[in-house]
Amino acid sequence: MTDPHSGSAVPRRRTAFAEGAEHLRAAATTEPGRLRILGAVLALLVIAFGAVTAWQTSGRAAAAEDVIERSQPLTADAAAIYVSLADANTAAASGFLAEGQEPAAVRERYEDDIATAARKLTTAAANSKGSGTASDGIAKLNALLPEYAERIETARTYNRQGLPLGGAYLRNANDLMQTEMLPAAKELYDAEKARLGADYDAAKSYPWAATALGLLALAALVWAQRRNYRRTNRVFNPGLVTATGTAAAVLLWLLAGHTVAFAALADSYDNGVRSLNVLNDARISTLQARSNENLTLVARGAVTVPDGPNAGQDKYDVDYRALMRKLGDGGTDRAGMGTLGAALHHADDDEGRVPVEKAMGAVEEWQKRHKAARDADMQGDYEKARDRVIGDDEATGESFDRADQALEQAVAHEQRDFRRAAEDGRGAMTGLPVGAAVVAVLGATGAVLGIGRRLSEYR
Repeated sequence: MTDPHSGSAVPRRRTAFAEGAEHLRAAATTEPGRLRILGAVLALLVIAFGAVTAWQTSGRAAAAEDVIERSQPLTADAAAIYVSLADANTAAASGFLAEGQEPAAVRERYEDDIATAARKLTTAAANSKGSGTASDGIAKLNALLPEYAERIETARTYNRQGLPLGGAYLRNANDLMQTEMLPAAKELYDAEKARLGADYDAAKSYPWAATALGLLALAALVWAQRRNYRRTNRVFNPGLVTATGTAAAVLLWLLAGHTVAFAALADSYDNGVRSLNVLNDARISTLQARSNENLTLVARGAVTVPDGPNAGQDKYDVDYRALMRKLGDGGTDRAGMGTLGAALHHADDDEGRVPVEKAMGAVEEWQKRHKAARDADMQGDYEKARDRVIGDDEATGESFDRADQALEQAVAHEQRDFRRAAEDGRGAMTGLPVGAAVVAVLGATGAVLGIGRRLSEYR
């Protein structure tokens, strides 16, 4: 570049970055300059370590909070919706078998189930946060629930009048429940379980970035102290020792806190969530089996399997047997009893195992009583078959009630176990984000003061 007036060359103006780099290189040629650079780097490393630790641990603490206060309760609500709908369908069929003399307790159970499902759907809608699958399932169930209740009331009306049309309406309501409502409830339940799993993954993920920065900061501080010793023959620099101690404390706090939190959250999942999942599946299977058992008598062979190996057989009885196989075959090898066997496997203490074993015994008894009821029905003795299903003396309904109550007790126990372990995991990270930030500031201050003390020797 030349001057237009003189024609002589004009020096090109350097950029601010180039000038800064030049000043840095010049400073690095003197010991005071090198100390200033070293102090800045040490302070930056310690601050960065504290900031990343606070950021990562606060994210994990928030995820643990979501596990306890949001995603697991929503999963429990979704399971309650599923159970309430299945139980309402079971109660409706049980009341129908009474032929116009529906017991008040059965009617009350049905109404409580419908009210519970409606209430839990409202709660789920308020807390779903726009999740596509969950929102679609909730909207569908909210639309179908009044329609289902209307069909049941129509079936009851015809049943009280002794008209066969009541059975057709009950089967129609059952089809709506089995083909649309329960699948929608299952999708909602699966969506909430997936969200719970994602929150668990976020809460348990290892803080690699914070750990790496912590190790780097410690290494740099140790190197700086060794350098200081070699140049001054002084063993300790109070500022650098303070910075090293604070960085080590934060790193140990991070590693210990995450280890404890990970172990507690893993325990809450393995011994809480997994148990709850299989127990909810088992309870839903027992409810659906009971509903199919009742409908076998209501339909009286009017609904059969159209094709396949069970072609021509009563559809509801075939479905009952399939659900019993899912629960377990009722044999002596209880470790292999399907869903109930899995529930027993996941139970980690006597308080959890005892109700599951009670449920297993009740299911075994139920299948024996069901066989007697089916034999009576196949022999044309409908009254005897009905008494063996809903009667007061050794009826299948007694076995079902014992199994359902035992599973409900097991669910309550596992829910308490989950909450205790998950809260331990959340507690292990309490105070770590704020504490790491505060201690990191102290450490950076110590590093700056330690280097400043060396600089004062050059003044």
